[in-house]
Amino acid sequence: MDKDRASARLRILLRHLGGRSAGAVIAQPTSEGVSPASFHPQQFQYTLDNNVLSLEQRKFYEENGFLVIKNLVSDADIQRFRREFERICRNEVKPLGLTVMRDTTITKSEYAPSERTITKVQDFQEDEELFRYCTLPEILKYVECFTGPNIMAMHTMLINKPPDTGRKTSRHPLHQDLHYFPFRPSSSIVCAWTAMEHIDRSNGCLVVLPGTHKGTLKPHDYPQWEGGVNIMFHGIQDYDKDNARVHVIMEKGDTVFFHPLLIHGSGRNKSQGFRKAISCHFAGANCHYIDVKGTSQENIEKEVLEVARKRHGLNDASLSLKDVWMLRARLVKGQRVNL
Repeated sequence: MDKDRASARLRILLRHLGGRSAGAVIAQPTSEGVSPASFHPQQFQYTLDNNVLSLEQRKFYEENGFLVIKNLVSDADIQRFRREFERICRNEVKPLGLTVMRDTTITKSEYAPSERTITKVQDFQEDEELFRYCTLPEILKYVECFTGPNIMAMHTMLINKPPDTGRKTSRHPLHQDLHYFPFRPSSSIVCAWTAMEHIDRSNGCLVVLPGTHKGTLKPHDYPQWEGGVNIMFHGIQDYDKDNARVHVIMEKGDTVFFHPLLIHGSGRNKSQGFRKAISCHFAGANCHYIDVKGTSQENIEKEVLEVARKRHGLNDASLSLKDVWMLRARLVKGQRVNL
């Protein structure tokens, strides 16, 4: 029965997005496809009342947990973000707190200052140019539909997915972003993820499992992949293999907004180029921190704190995941209430 419902949802989704197969879903400016009879305004749980999202867009996000807005970020802004990333790769700028990540297949002998050796930069809240992404009015206009008017930028990333070496390490396992976050409620958190170029299955587009945001946070750990896995690329160990999958094809400037419980990941980059995207997780400033000790998130807390202590020379035994996230958080609109 669950498999039948998942198949029916996928058929509706694909019919709206042009009748393509699950492997070739094209991003659309509005995302309809949920039966109007299945929703009433009082049933909205994941979107807020305002004049930005259409009724059909709200229905789609409520049912599926993600929404793509076409051509939201300008070519000019994307070019500026690209140039700043290249400057970081060349060590021309070294923003405070920035984390530079490399694929596990890249040896230390190859750590030359080059775009080809850096697969991701995150925590760029102190880089004025990249952090502009988190303050773009066109982004915040949609973010407010999920978080409310007081908005915190919590986690920033520019992803430079490399061509796969054959060991399949450019994949990102299926996961839920909430696994990494010690703040709640999940309904007041949203990710904005913008394509910096054309993205499809050939260069590792996002794959999402529609409707999984309605579930709970699942246990995560490193997948047992033969070719290895990148640091902190935790994946879900137990999920419904029959759940429909949608590969989200995007053009430069398209932005997908998605819920932190939505199960998603990305495939190998089978092209010869680097696939770039820029993203930020936002949260309503009224969210609150939680203690993850004794929960399924305890493993990621331990790993994050080990990295923080090694990197910053911290020996405080009382340090928690909350402390790390408080350092990252930045107010981008309204008032800072809790976070």
